[in-house]
Amino acid sequence: MPPATYAETSQSQNYQIDETTLSSGGLVQSSSDSYTGSGDATGDLSIGNTTGTDYQIETGSQTTGDPSLSVAITGTGASFNDFSPATAATATATFTVSNYTSYGYVVQIIGDPPKNGGHTIQAMDENDQSLIGVEQFGINLVANTEPISFGSDPDNGQFGFGEAALNYDTPNSYRYVNGETIATAPKSSGITEYTISYIVNVTSLTPGGHYDSNQTIIITGTY
Repeated sequence: MPPATYAETSQSQNYQIDETTLSSGGLVQSSSDSYTGSGDATGDLSIGNTTGTDYQIETGSQTTGDPSLSVAITGTGASFNDFSPATAATATATFTVSNYTSYGYVVQIIGDPPKNGGHTIQAMDENDQSLIGVEQFGINLVANTEPISFGSDPDNGQFGFGEAALNYDTPNSYRYVNGETIATAPKSSGITEYTISYIVNVTSLTPGGHYDSNQTIIITGTY
């Protein structure tokens, strides 16, 4: 007869898993002072994320252990309405980020403010509101109500943990510093969709003409 086979219970000082499976039907609850894994999270659905202060469990199909980082630009070519000293110009652009087993990521933005020939719109190197008649170029990554209702908070609806970074996470407060971090994820994350909200204000002395700007988004996994 074949030799007996034994399976040890998965456990540590902070948690223990009693289920024989974390797939469909694994409804027995495992818990300790620091951990709870319920059937609703890891049994019935057979897919998803269970998280606590010190751990994460991703349940679902078998995946490779290799770290991965995926980025997609989902809304390109942000286009402003005409610049005017009487009203702010606004625009948005969107992108998504997901990462697996890289323990998080940071998102930086690199590029110059809108430029027309030798004139560049003044970047907002300190956080401020939109000020009509003051030359400004700034962004944030949240939903705003001023100068109009536009933009959106980071969307973590697909098991994401992304968030707008400090200085870019306050509604109606704008800033642009070339090379700064504008978003982060503190741990392995599903898909987060980000919306960059742009504003431009000009003065009556700002030269007329066609302004353009190119920005690059750099996403780096953290380990």
